[in-house]
Amino acid sequence: MSMVDVTVPAVGESITEVVVSNWLVPVGGAVSQDDTIATLETDKVSVDLPAPETGALKEVLVAEGETAAVGAVLARIEVGAAGQAAKPVEAPTGNERKDDRPSPPEKQTDADVRVMPAAARLLEEHGLSAEDVPAGGPGGRLLKEDVQQHIDAARTVKATEPTAGTAGSPVPASSPAAPPQLPLDSAQMRHEEVVPMTPLRRRVAERLVESQQNAALLTTFNEIDMSEVIQLRKQHQEQFLATYGVKVGFMSFFVKAAIDALKAIPGMNAEIREQSIVYKNYYDIGIAVGGGRGLVVPVIRSAERLSFAQVETTIADFAKRAEENRIELSELQGGTFTISNGGVFGSLLSTPIVNPPQSGVLGLHTIQDRPVVRDGEIVMRPMMYVALTYDHRVVDGREAVTFLKRIKTCVEQPARILLEV
Repeated sequence: MSMVDVTVPAVGESITEVVVSNWLVPVGGAVSQDDTIATLETDKVSVDLPAPETGALKEVLVAEGETAAVGAVLARIEVGAAGQAAKPVEAPTGNERKDDRPSPPEKQTDADVRVMPAAARLLEEHGLSAEDVPAGGPGGRLLKEDVQQHIDAARTVKATEPTAGTAGSPVPASSPAAPPQLPLDSAQMRHEEVVPMTPLRRRVAERLVESQQNAALLTTFNEIDMSEVIQLRKQHQEQFLATYGVKVGFMSFFVKAAIDALKAIPGMNAEIREQSIVYKNYYDIGIAVGGGRGLVVPVIRSAERLSFAQVETTIADFAKRAEENRIELSELQGGTFTISNGGVFGSLLSTPIVNPPQSGVLGLHTIQDRPVVRDGEIVMRPMMYVALTYDHRVVDGREAVTFLKRIKTCVEQPARILLEV
């Protein structure tokens, strides 16, 4: 029988190497053509590696966590060979399911989770069961990172437990003074762990440093009264959901308001290219979303042509696929302006960093009821701080302030977005 090489596919023009995140088939396991046998991680997205032929996985040349260049051989498949049926790698637990009845949602079992080999080894080292650790990987897979996070959390809880006298059990005053005693496992709790940065985290770090070093960044702030938008959402939410199958959120209003402001201040939708400024007459809005591997910024193409429902549907789809690490590389490229919503995590105020070569980024924050003055009276209003970071090489301060005030006006008077006034 012949052997065929499994190589690293080309995953993007600027990507030259990948990290093998997980092998989903053990050596000797049966594989079918086009079935996913491994997950590769790049500095932008995770990529499924399909089997080029049907047969048995005879040899793995690049282990999990190792880096390989595009075109390098990762493994070899014996074409037509009968391999062992692929089964999830299970950590020893001593408990087996006796039937196929579904488990309660709050309790996972080993049969419900695909335990990756690295995760299984870590479980065994620490005497844990896969049932004890929530699976955070795509498709319900239990990753090494999930197990390590569970272990670290347990150590943190243990470190906060009292080890001497507690309230209600004071140390007698007559007892001789003794030096404070550390827990017996203090050496373990004070350990350090060196974890290589993922390609995505390395790329994020490079881009952030590049932005800080190569652009003249400045941030301006304002606050927005969200009363009208909140009322509009309440009034039409039920009908909107019934018609389009998605709820109307705040982000679509800010996308529309940003497009309106970008048209008024073209420099915010421009970039510096060598010794020239390139102004763009299209509006590709990047939306920062938290994914399974970290923050990603997929782009809504030609957002000016989309309705509120189309914007909301696109954002919801991005968020779902980001959690599953299924964002396509092409969806992360380009973009003329970015919106980042730290408010969903409770951020009150921040200074977002521009995603080069863009010239601006809008940061949204949490909504809080605050006292404000309206018509000479102090009233309570749902207020949001917004921040605009911009490249001062392209945009002047007056233009930046005008841009942010335009967004404020559009969101506080959402009818203006539809009327384009």
